[in-house]
Amino acid sequence: MGGWKKQVVKIIDSLIPNEIIENECIEKYFEPFLGGGAVFFHLASKYDIKYAYLGDINKDLILTYYAVQKSPEKLIDELQILSDGFLPLSFDERKEYYYKVRDEFNNTSEDFDKIKRASQMIFLNRTCFNGLYRVNKDGKFNVPIGTYKNPLICDKNNLRKVSEVLKDVKLVCNDYSSAEDEIDENSFVYLDPPYLPIKENSFTNYDSKGFGIKEQIELSDFCKNIHKKHAKFLLSNSDPKNTENEDFFIKHYDLNIGPFKYQKIDVRRSINRDKNKRGPIKELLIYNY
Repeated sequence: MGGWKKQVVKIIDSLIPNEIIENECIEKYFEPFLGGGAVFFHLASKYDIKYAYLGDINKDLILTYYAVQKSPEKLIDELQILSDGFLPLSFDERKEYYYKVRDEFNNTSEDFDKIKRASQMIFLNRTCFNGLYRVNKDGKFNVPIGTYKNPLICDKNNLRKVSEVLKDVKLVCNDYSSAEDEIDENSFVYLDPPYLPIKENSFTNYDSKGFGIKEQIELSDFCKNIHKKHAKFLLSNSDPKNTENEDFFIKHYDLNIGPFKYQKIDVRRSINRDKNKRGPIKELLIYNY
């Protein structure tokens, strides 16, 4: 879990609905923009989650979670091969190794060898620049190698623990809206979509389709729909203050008239290559309880 996400998780923890805290239980939990799953794993460590739906549109991400869930030992074996092949090398040799793995990952499909592909996904995440996931318009992973001295590529104990937590979880590779039929008044939904861009160089290419203004508006409609079902939701997004989209969330989530509430939070990000441009930024948490 990245440092910035740890900050957000702590704040989200303080906003958990009271009945969940009192009962130490979540009847139905939905996280349809899964990513690293930081919020799910945190909540699973504190509360009894009766039913969990974890989804994402990224096929390779869900394939990787499925490999951890169903075949942790086989996955560990593949990761150990990658780790043993990478770590002893010089940096120039590591670069050659990294880009060879990246090329193979980009030029084979998820049907190639599911366990091996999942191991490559984890390897690239652990060795690429800042653990960033980004694809180009052709859907090819295009993040360059990072400069870590001793990355932990095969974390055996963690993989086994995560596999146990995922044991009874429903993993879904689909658009977030596919969860709507299952969501009801007993549901707590956490939404962490690609953020509304606040800078010209912001990107939304976590998958080849992108996630622009149109998709953000559709997401606001989704939130209104599940609110009508009396589900509780919490949404993370950017704070577009002083941009052309400054009133986006006020308008599309009716924040001035309710029933939705929001908090602005400071989060320190470290993605920018220029260290002088790293620092705290504002984010929004929008919720309906």
